[in-house]
Amino acid sequence: MARNLKLYISGVVALSAIALIATTFLFPLGDPIGLPFQVVGERANLIGLGFWCLVTLAASALPVPFPRGTLVAVNTAPIIAATVLGGPAAGAWVSLIGVTEMRELRGRIPWYGTLANHAGILLPAVAAGLVMKLAGSRGQGPEILTFIVAMGGAFLFLGLNVLLAGALAALRTGQSLRVILAGDARGAAIGLVGLSPIGWLMAQMYTAAWWASLIFAIPLYSTRRSYRDYTEIREMFTQTIEVLAEAVDKRDPYTSRHSRRVMEIARDIGREMRLGDSDLEALEWGGLLHDVGKIGVPDDVLKKAERLTKEERISMNSHPVLGAQIIAPVARLSRELPIIRNHHEWYNGSGYPDRLLGDEIPLLARVLHVADAFEAMTAARPYRMTPFTHEQALGELRKFAGIQFDPRIVDAFVKTSWVEGVPDPGRPAPPRAIPLIAQHAAQMAGDTPASQPTAPSA
Repeated sequence: MARNLKLYISGVVALSAIALIATTFLFPLGDPIGLPFQVVGERANLIGLGFWCLVTLAASALPVPFPRGTLVAVNTAPIIAATVLGGPAAGAWVSLIGVTEMRELRGRIPWYGTLANHAGILLPAVAAGLVMKLAGSRGQGPEILTFIVAMGGAFLFLGLNVLLAGALAALRTGQSLRVILAGDARGAAIGLVGLSPIGWLMAQMYTAAWWASLIFAIPLYSTRRSYRDYTEIREMFTQTIEVLAEAVDKRDPYTSRHSRRVMEIARDIGREMRLGDSDLEALEWGGLLHDVGKIGVPDDVLKKAERLTKEERISMNSHPVLGAQIIAPVARLSRELPIIRNHHEWYNGSGYPDRLLGDEIPLLARVLHVADAFEAMTAARPYRMTPFTHEQALGELRKFAGIQFDPRIVDAFVKTSWVEGVPDPGRPAPPRAIPLIAQHAAQMAGDTPASQPTAPSA
């Protein structure tokens, strides 16, 4: 376990233990939690606490995994309800017991992971309960005021819970917290916010008749189903793109899985540059689809090991435009279009198809160009059966930074694990102009023999 992850788990678990003990003794269970049960004394409150633990267990049973590594369940509503009724102590104990999952009982989660998961919910529940208690959410006053105070506590619970869960996922997966929050939290935000008033309504129904609060199992199930549908549709979309990319790559045995490797390199560069989640997603899908236009390039051109004729070179250089035309009707892939069309543009303006210069080239296309070149250089091709070593490939990236590649992208690439431990020749000289016909373009892009001069297509 990484040191930072170990420190994080130790810290949140210690704080949650202190919070549990303190709230239990300083803020005893509120009477509303035991109101529906005709039992004398504290037994009614304990029965009520047990009821909400069972409801929360049911809501926690099947969490939905989100793309960036967090798990989302619909247990927010019963935790909020229990906290509204019983105060911070009720929220603490329901969070401790009620969020137990079957994976934990079956030993699929390490003990320290279980502790971290429970602590990440217990602490926000205690904070929410304290806000409700101190603001008098269960005291006398207008009903709208009690609702506003309860929602304030609920939103505090959500914010802290998302932050703690995101931090744990970031430390566990190596992604930045910003990426985790922008991705998974964005997908679940509306549903989670909607669960807060449901929790308050569950509490109101419970005080009238405990069984009436169970009616809200229907909207809870609907919310969980929407989470599952969201993740399944996204996964299906990604898998469809992967299959399409693999089908294109397999036209040439030398480029099998080329698009996947380019996608992985580009994604790691994007993470190093701290790009947002939408940009990382565009790099993932754009990376998989960047060569889809090669489906329109004849096999005798695509697989040719000898020097291409002028007409064959024009045909090969048309694949970015063909790819963009193929993808254009798919509205969901609008962010990926510039990546597909412009991933062969050169930083000095001598690339193709649009001869864009410097920052005129879309940022994500510049990222993919570096990833595409590195993958092509370090893999065998019909015109170059001996791949470059990682040191040689990095040397070429440095050599042509400011000419073919954006130097900032190359600087980000050298910080990724793809060249970890590889000697870095250092930053290149400032950008300089070169002739439009260059010996190295094909070698970098992986489309044509390394010995063949290349010129941008019209």
